[in-house]
Amino acid sequence: MGESMKLRARVAAPIKDVHHALTDAKALRTWLAEHAEVQLPYRYEFWGRDTPEGDVPHQRLIHADDRTLRFSWLLDSTDTTVEICLDEEGQDSTILTLSQTNLPGWEDIVAETSTLSLVYPYWALAIANLIDYLVGRELTPRCDVTSPRMREQVLIDASPQAVYDSLVDPETFTKWFGAKVEIEPYIGGRWSMGGFDRDPSPAKIVELEPGRTVSIAWDEGLVASWELAESGGKTRLTFIQSGFDERRPPYGAWLGWLGGIAGLRRFHELSDWRPVWLEVYLEGMPEGLLAIG
Repeated sequence: MGESMKLRARVAAPIKDVHHALTDAKALRTWLAEHAEVQLPYRYEFWGRDTPEGDVPHQRLIHADDRTLRFSWLLDSTDTTVEICLDEEGQDSTILTLSQTNLPGWEDIVAETSTLSLVYPYWALAIANLIDYLVGRELTPRCDVTSPRMREQVLIDASPQAVYDSLVDPETFTKWFGAKVEIEPYIGGRWSMGGFDRDPSPAKIVELEPGRTVSIAWDEGLVASWELAESGGKTRLTFIQSGFDERRPPYGAWLGWLGGIAGLRRFHELSDWRPVWLEVYLEGMPEGLLAIG
């Protein structure tokens, strides 16, 4: 049973602290899920509004030791296996590798064909929050998969103009988001993740006000908007996803954007910023889409 997904990230914390955050129920309820119960080596469960199919726990612990955690997670009537491995990089640095089996390919993830399509952006956001939790930073809001509301607010320790510039400059956007983005920064200009050459229907910039607002819209009606306001020398960022069928909310896209906001905050707030992602493997992902490492 091969891996369908593998994520590898650098965590600025000792390996024992990372292991504790992964296996302590109280910690899990802070950075991962609304509810969590852990009793090693017998039980490892998490569920709630911010977990796919989180009405009840669907995990079964397979193995746990000081550096490895392995559990099955039944999703969409499919038995998947999650494995999290920790390797010591230094006294205060740990390499975390998370893999999961039996997930759909890239095209199905983008189309959000099933609950399994949410797993990659779910873990990407969760790992970003784990990293921030371990260094005492404020966490990025999680996605409520029981609600069609897609509006969140965060405070970024940077000026509105600096945040705006990082949203309209393609090179800077690519750095903090971790994927190649091409932008024509004017109203009516094209916006594409992955590049114009591989995107036959790029989004269009529909609103652009320096230091205040950026909005992009896709042909099918989906709109993503960043609204910026000065707040005590910082930026209050309100991010909104709208224009979708509320009977089928695009949770995968929302999870992906929230993970991106975590990266945006780190980019502006850490003086020694560097990408946390060392490797991202998703079956069928187009070559050259990501910009990591």
